[in-house]
Amino acid sequence: MRTTMRLALLGTSVALVATAIGATAAQAADGGEGNITINKVVVNGGKPVVVGTTKVVSAKVSVTASDDSGIAETTYISAFGPKPNYAQIWYDDDEITCVKVSATTSTCTGTLTFDPQASTGFVNNSAAATWNLSTLVSANDYNYIHRDAATTFKVQRYSTLTVNASPEPVKKGKTITVTGKLSRANWEDNKYHGYTNQSVKLQFRKKGSTTYTTVKTIKSNSTGNLKTTVTASTDGYFRYSFAGTTTTPAVNAAGDFVDVQ
Repeated sequence: MRTTMRLALLGTSVALVATAIGATAAQAADGGEGNITINKVVVNGGKPVVVGTTKVVSAKVSVTASDDSGIAETTYISAFGPKPNYAQIWYDDDEITCVKVSATTSTCTGTLTFDPQASTGFVNNSAAATWNLSTLVSANDYNYIHRDAATTFKVQRYSTLTVNASPEPVKKGKTITVTGKLSRANWEDNKYHGYTNQSVKLQFRKKGSTTYTTVKTIKSNSTGNLKTTVTASTDGYFRYSFAGTTTTPAVNAAGDFVDVQ
């Protein structure tokens, strides 16, 4: 864990030093010098970063900047969610690579990592939120620019959804019971828990068709479980479909085939 943040300008002995004791690098205020600009910042291809309970998730970040003298480096890229959640990478550690687009413009890229089992940095469910992407870019003529929120992106809790339609087979006109469960990652115990009181669509796809249509909408109960009934009419597949929330991505259950006789 880094305890000192160096905002170095290439080719000079000038450095701005900020210290974050026992935690992450401190966030500096927006600032800069000269006519350097940050043109574009993209995190994870513009998609939310979705994290489960065990696997480390990587998110590519690209920072495109311009200066009339050309770009020297992107010193650091830091992502900050609600405290104490953060992720960061550093040019000095060879974690950021800059490639010229033209004489005045370069795109610097690196990869942020999000570890649901980490003891620091990414540590609790509050991380499911909108994060700020902070970065410092310096030019060959020592101009520099720092943005505390050069862009924002979402971090979400991975979701799962199951379905089971029974009985199978079933006679036409009889009742089919469709059960399932909507769950999402919990980063505080690294397990999946039911996502409660959420609207979920029951959908049906007729055998031979490629399109699901919504039959009804129900809500998950206090443990994330789903249960409803329909009347058997024709062979096909039932699934549950969840549209997602700001903290949890959309997910569809795999279709469960029912043979209607």
